[in-house]
Amino acid sequence: MTHPTVSASAPASTTPGRPPQPSAGERGEALRVEGVRFGYPGRPPVLDGVDLRVARGELTALVGLNGCGKSTLLRIMAGLLRPDSGDVLIGGERLARMPRRAAARRVALLHQSAPSVPGMTVRQLVRQGRYAARGPLGMLRDGDDAACRQALADVGVADWGARQVDTLSGGERQRVRLAMALAQDTPVLLLDEPTTYLDLRHQLEVLQTVVRLRDERALTVVMVLHDLAHAARFAERIVALREGRVAADGPPAEVVTPALLAEVLGVAGRVGRDPEGGWPVCYPDHPLPAPTSLVK
Repeated sequence: MTHPTVSASAPASTTPGRPPQPSAGERGEALRVEGVRFGYPGRPPVLDGVDLRVARGELTALVGLNGCGKSTLLRIMAGLLRPDSGDVLIGGERLARMPRRAAARRVALLHQSAPSVPGMTVRQLVRQGRYAARGPLGMLRDGDDAACRQALADVGVADWGARQVDTLSGGERQRVRLAMALAQDTPVLLLDEPTTYLDLRHQLEVLQTVVRLRDERALTVVMVLHDLAHAARFAERIVALREGRVAADGPPAEVVTPALLAEVLGVAGRVGRDPEGGWPVCYPDHPLPAPTSLVK
């Protein structure tokens, strides 16, 4: 499959509801993945030579079937996993050469899920995002710093500090976890399936919050999404992975095609356009037989 790619000459984003964004070349580079390979002994590689460049301020969605390497790639981008070969650069500096706390001041990762800690308040959870800045001793001090207060306000939960996290609904908890990632106060934010387990209303709420914060904070955002419709609507760029490799990369209007549905997601379907917003809309018809290489 020949896939479109985003280049320095790509047109500025014209997502409905937001002012046009500068092109990738005008914004400069925030994150680069060079030839990354990663795998486990005795198994096919999870990532098999991934190259990816993300511009400053860009909102990119990673899509693909389960097991294609999306979450693994995010963990490597965050410095939580070391690739078998290849490099990740943040702002032009090699991530592998950075101390862990220094890397955590550059890039924050919101994991897909996290275990609940009984008795923990919203304020205590969000404060965990300040470890890189305050260190272990600073975490023991009472009181929130300005970054914590701003993060709580930015996701609309400024008055929730004393609430118990384990009493929150799924949508409320995800907003608080997003505040924890924002409190890390990094220029790059990685989100691993931020809408998992949420109903449609809360999915839209979380994604709209991410878009707003990207604009307000000038963040670079890379997020894993299972719902191609959400990726097409909210991201300015889609990167599709298949069997550990980049299979498609470009603006939603170019990438979201019947060929993508078939070759990357394994379904036959049609693609139209939203009559008001203009983003691609998918109409999946039926699953296709899995290729032999994808059968586990």
